[in-house]
This record gives sequence, C-alpha cells and structure tokens, in this order.
Amino acid sequence: MTDASSSPSSSDRELDLVLFGATGFTGRLTAEYLARNAPAGLRWGLAGRNRDKLEGLREHLTTLGGDLGPDLSELPLLAADVTDDVSLKEIANRARVVITTVGPYLHFGEPLVAACAEAGTDYVDLTGESEFVDRTYVAHHATAQQTGARLVHACGFDSIPHDLGAYFTVQQLPDDVPITLRGVVRASGMISGGTFHSAMNGFARVRQSRAAYAARRQVEPRPEGRSSRPVAGKPHRDPVLHRWLLPLPTIDPMIVARSGAALPAYGPEFRYSHYAGTRTLRYAVGGASTVAALGVAAHVPPVRRALLDRIRQGEGPDATRRARSWFTVDFVGEGGGQTVRTRVSGGDPGYTETAKMLAESALCLAFDDNPPTSGQVTTAQAMGDALTERLRAAGLKFENL
Repeated sequence: MTDASSSPSSSDRELDLVLFGATGFTGRLTAEYLARNAPAGLRWGLAGRNRDKLEGLREHLTTLGGDLGPDLSELPLLAADVTDDVSLKEIANRARVVITTVGPYLHFGEPLVAACAEAGTDYVDLTGESEFVDRTYVAHHATAQQTGARLVHACGFDSIPHDLGAYFTVQQLPDDVPITLRGVVRASGMISGGTFHSAMNGFARVRQSRAAYAARRQVEPRPEGRSSRPVAGKPHRDPVLHRWLLPLPTIDPMIVARSGAALPAYGPEFRYSHYAGTRTLRYAVGGASTVAALGVAAHVPPVRRALLDRIRQGEGPDATRRARSWFTVDFVGEGGGQTVRTRVSGGDPGYTETAKMLAESALCLAFDDNPPTSGQVTTAQAMGDALTERLRAAGLKFENL
C-alpha cells in the first residue's frame, strides 16, 4: 500500500481528499472502502448536509480497521450543501481532490464542479448523465485548464470498465492503423437507484441532451489528422463472441470516443460500438422491448414518477446480494489485419465495484504519476495505466483472451 506522505504529489491544502455525499448508500460504501484501503497518512474528510449522520458514519468507520487500522475518530467532518455555494467553495479550497456521490448530477452537481474548477481542485463523480457532462464542459473546462484542475466524470461502472477496457484493448493493436472496437456488457446485480434515475431523466430530456451536445461540439477542439467517434450499432449475432448484441444507449460510448480523440494510441481512425450481450435471441428482444418501454414511460410524467418512486436513490442491496453480483465487459478490437479479444470483469457493478472505482480514481489523482492534463478529461486520458494497475491490485481483472 502506498504511503500518502511519500507521494511525489504535494500541496499546501489541508486535506488530500474530501468525500461529499458520504452518508448516502454509495457514499457510505466509498467511505468504508477508503477506511479499509486508504494509504497510510491519507488526510481525508467526510462532507454532507447532516452533521449527526456524518458523526454516525465516522463512528462506524472507526470499527472497520480494528486495532491495526488507522484512527478515524478525528476524521474531519465538513458541513456542505449543494444549495450553499460558500460551503462548496470551502470544500474545494481545503482539498486536493473532491469525490461527490450527490446526484442526479444534472440537478445537484454543477455548483461543485464550478467550485473545483475555480479552486484548481481535482474532481471525480459517478455520473452517467451525458447532458450534465456536456454542460459542465462548456461552462467549466476552460476555467479548469487555467487553474490546473482535472474534472473527471463517470468514475464508476459508468464508465471505467468501458473506458479503461477500451484503452487496454487498443494497446494490444498497432497505433498507426484504423481501429474498430466493440464492447459487450453482461452483468448480474441490482441496478443502482442513481443510475436508474439518471437513465429515466435522460430518456425524458432527449431534446435538451442534443442541445447540450451540440453546444459542446461548437467549442470542443477536434484532434488534428485523426478521428474518433462512437458508432450506433444494430442488434445482431456476434460471430466472435457468439452472443446476441443489443445496442446500449448509455454515456459509455461517448466517453470511450473522447478518450480516442485525446490519445494517439487509438490510431488515426477509431470507431467504438457498445452493446449488451445475451445468449439467446429471446433475451435480446426482451431487453430491447424493456428499453423502448422505459423510453416511452419517461415521457409520461405520472408513469415516470411512479417508476422513480419504486426504485429510489440512496437505497441498495444488502452485502449478501452484492456478493452474488458480477459483471463482464468483453472487447473485440480489429486493426492492421489483427483481431484481439480482451475482458474486464469484477463483482457487484452498481455498488461495491463502483465505490471501489470511485475511491481508487480519487487516490490515483492525488498520488500517482499521471500524464500532465487539466480541464474536463476522461479516466483513460487523465490516469490510464496508473488507474488500471490500481484497479487490478484492488481485484478487477483486465485480461487478454
């Protein structure tokens, strides 16, 4: 385990890391992960609206490490609220890195992004909301470039396995040829309430999402002499993986394509398609029907509210159910006459592994020797190899098949 005090990174900030939204379901899992796995000497704190809940969480964390663990009884507690800009600026000015689990981010996230961009503070979140990501790029990327802040969205199951998995795969291919890549997701586990709410809001805001994307395209520079974009695939039977593939309308292909635009290793022409994989045509048809039905329901306010009430944010499965959950993302990459297969896999995607990925992303930004970047960047662009190795050490698998 890395000793935080010996890291080449240094700062006069009081804290290395602050976890905002620490008392929510995923926030609590992230705090527990940090309590068990943080490097020696890490200076971190918990932030949220309710001090009583923060104190209760801190007391809980002190029991996790036993006699050999760090003493967390004096862990700093910071009062903060998304409606109070002063409190958010205080967090950003006290920390080197801020983690936030407070969503939906489109409703609650932008003020903290602004505070971190202005303070030159690194920022990570769990969002899968493409409209939010595009809006924050337009509003805060330039400021973050000037201050040196790295704003890294989608640091959970959306979109680390897909982004770093694609990065891992293209490294197995020549970097001077066009590359086509497809990622195929399979998972068993309860959907995150935050993910479901984000998806339903996205279905309901197609017009607004397109407008935010168009605004970003107007100001975002293109790579010179190269191109990278997602390709919307069609349902089909994959001849390599021997599965039926169903296109997934998630943020992941856009994140992967932005990494492809930023990094020359993806070749002069990079194309990525993103799917869910099933063994039978019946399951593929059922999945397509479900997605279509949710898309329709999102535009009927009473139905949308009923669904959102049924799957609430801030709640999740117990440890026994999470222990039975798993995910795999298979990649097939083609370029220069070569075909490669890789896989990223792990445990419970929506909660346990998401908390792990989020925490390790923040630690990677704080302490690892990463490429020089600033502004709004992807995980592959900002952390690449360092984060891949961290996640491997933490139990995720990155494999050549």
